[in-house]
Amino acid sequence: MGGIPITQTTVSSFLVALILCIASICLGKNLKKRPDGVQVIVEKGISMLNGMVAESMGEHNLHWAPFIGTIFLSSICGSFIGLTGFLRSSTADLSCVLVWALMVSVVIWYNNISRDGVGGWLKSFTEPVAVMTPMNIISEVAQPVSMAFRHFGNVAGGGVITSILYIALSGASAALLNLIASNGVTAGIVLLVAGVLLLVLNHVKWHKKRWIILGSACTVIGIFGVLQAAGILSGVPVLAFGIPAVLSCYFDLFSGFVQAYVFTLLSMVYIGNSLPAPEATT
Repeated sequence: MGGIPITQTTVSSFLVALILCIASICLGKNLKKRPDGVQVIVEKGISMLNGMVAESMGEHNLHWAPFIGTIFLSSICGSFIGLTGFLRSSTADLSCVLVWALMVSVVIWYNNISRDGVGGWLKSFTEPVAVMTPMNIISEVAQPVSMAFRHFGNVAGGGVITSILYIALSGASAALLNLIASNGVTAGIVLLVAGVLLLVLNHVKWHKKRWIILGSACTVIGIFGVLQAAGILSGVPVLAFGIPAVLSCYFDLFSGFVQAYVFTLLSMVYIGNSLPAPEATT
């Protein structure tokens, strides 16, 4: 666009920002003194956010709640948008989370300079000795880098693991179906009949979950084996059904939520340390 490259992360980040803006406008309209429906959930969420900020940063820093909430929701939605299947999770790009971490660091530096002045801020790099030590400088740089890599590594690593497993299961599925189809439709029919018999016998006699799983697997593989041998339907990764989806729920949903919470919590702790209570500075 005008010589500026537009990446998938740019599109995902823009859509997340747009969704959050539209949601904020819609949820902030027609508020009632006696909340009901969605307004109850929204107010509960805001109360939880304010409570978390007050506990981690102190009551005097409650005005930072919108900033903290924005980071948390951007991280959550940025991870969840990858579940669409055609958009990449913005948090799976190091440049995205690194910008968030640098924003937090800039806020911390600004707060320190506002409280102690430029001289006092630079003096903090010389403690506990009288010269500016490399370790103090490295620790200041390592803070945003560690925050960014922790978030990015978990989200991106989960996507890589899921993709590798899907490719492996697709290859195993093709090999298995080709092996069944190499014997014609007979092998597929045998598996199909065996699977149906296992399901029927389990329903009548055994009532065991393992026979349901085995019977269902034999039935499905037998059906696709017959279709593969008949040339009606081929190349379907039958073994890849379900397993990558379960892993995606873990890495994209659970792990995405955990990383968003950890990133937000670290942001609150670091910013809170740079803004102590007035009585703590006297």
